[in-house]
Amino acid sequence: MSNTNRWGIAVAGFLMQIALGAVYAWSVFRIPLSKQFGWSIAQVTLTFTICVSVVGIAAFLGGFWLNKKGPRIVALTGGFLYGLGVFLASFSNMGLWWLYLTYGVIGGLGLGFGYIVPIAVLVKWFPDRRGLITGIAVGGFGAGALVTAPVATHLIKSVGVLKTFGYLGIAYLVVIMVAGLFMQSPPAGYVPEGWTPSATLSRQRAAKDYTLGSALGTWQWWALWVVLFLNTSAGIALISQESPMFQKLGLVDAIVAGGMVGVVSIGNSVGRIFWAWVSDGITRRWTFVIMFLLQFALFWVLPSLAAATMLTAVSFVILMCYGGGFGTMPAFAADYFGSKNIAPIYGLMLTAWSAASAFGPMILVHTLKSSGGYRAGLHIIALIMVVSTILPILVHPPRVSNS
Repeated sequence: MSNTNRWGIAVAGFLMQIALGAVYAWSVFRIPLSKQFGWSIAQVTLTFTICVSVVGIAAFLGGFWLNKKGPRIVALTGGFLYGLGVFLASFSNMGLWWLYLTYGVIGGLGLGFGYIVPIAVLVKWFPDRRGLITGIAVGGFGAGALVTAPVATHLIKSVGVLKTFGYLGIAYLVVIMVAGLFMQSPPAGYVPEGWTPSATLSRQRAAKDYTLGSALGTWQWWALWVVLFLNTSAGIALISQESPMFQKLGLVDAIVAGGMVGVVSIGNSVGRIFWAWVSDGITRRWTFVIMFLLQFALFWVLPSLAAATMLTAVSFVILMCYGGGFGTMPAFAADYFGSKNIAPIYGLMLTAWSAASAFGPMILVHTLKSSGGYRAGLHIIALIMVVSTILPILVHPPRVSNS
């Protein structure tokens, strides 16, 4: 298959991830659902937490299935379940439990199945641009909210929140399943015509393709899991408190804070592509070292900032690092364990995302209760970031035994 065709698959994967990334627009539904049904914001927000928690498990199951049956069936199933879950959420007048089951569980299963497919497929098609291509793929996921949020907001005002779920569910199902038809793996041993890896690149890549079991038997897989967990915990802690933190530190109202959140969220998508592209040049490990050190400095100064512009700029870069973790780690895992079984290997690694979604926000919530401010929590995260640099400095590709 030609290079032109692999870029066509890349475009399909990007569009697929935009539709899946619509989950990041969940905040648009919180207040309308709370007002219509009398549910608390915390109860409504739990829907998103359930969905993200299911993603890690579903990505592993989808990755394992992909290795057995190929990417297309997993992509189609993911699109169907995600669209179905969102569509069925339109019947949430049945109760809060129904919203949790449909959007949270069914939607989360579809999200996990779908998310792993473009990553696993494109990392095989682009061994020459492994970081950039996975960054572009998950960059689409980060951009999902930018596309969906204004559309969903308009629909909610026009037809109500439940009908909005119905319309969006159908749209997600169609877009993801059509894009999923293009998902196919390259022939075994595929390399782009005329490309050979440099010596530096070869030193950072595994000498063989690992199975999931053999990858789990190395300390490097667990080290990469912890690296992803720590990086995600920091970013998701900020995401969980953005609006109230901007209001408290910057002394702005909710409307201005909402605009700041919108600008900062762009960093999530930009960082996925930017840092992944950088990692192709300076290696994945040094990319994470730089991101951790950068976040140490930014989280440390964040509680001292009062100007809305500075708060927005610093938070934007932090969210670039958050997205950068998701853009860079699939290529990191493929470098160390080979691309053949990357679907289950990286799929299981995504459980770090689920764990971080609980751990990260907890840091700020507990310190906020104890101190009444954000300084202590943000400084704790800063210290975690500087200690975290040790792991990517020490980690190296697994060594193949000669015995």
